[in-house]
Amino acid sequence: MKKLGRNAGFTLIELLIVVAIIGILASIAIPQFSAYRARGYNTASLSDMKNTKTALEGYYIDFNYYPH
Repeated sequence: MKKLGRNAGFTLIELLIVVAIIGILASIAIPQFSAYRARGYNTASLSDMKNTKTALEGYYIDFNYYPH
């Protein structure tokens, strides 16, 4: 039977390099994700405002005045 010796796992340097690469990718991705979330909130707000406008116009057409 052969012994595997010290070649069975990753070295500390390899693990540090992988952690550094993951950190770099995360530092790039997180600001982009935040920007997409902000853009989504703005789009949702604009959509809500348009729906409110449409509802108020429909109310005005039905009753000839805007609600108080």
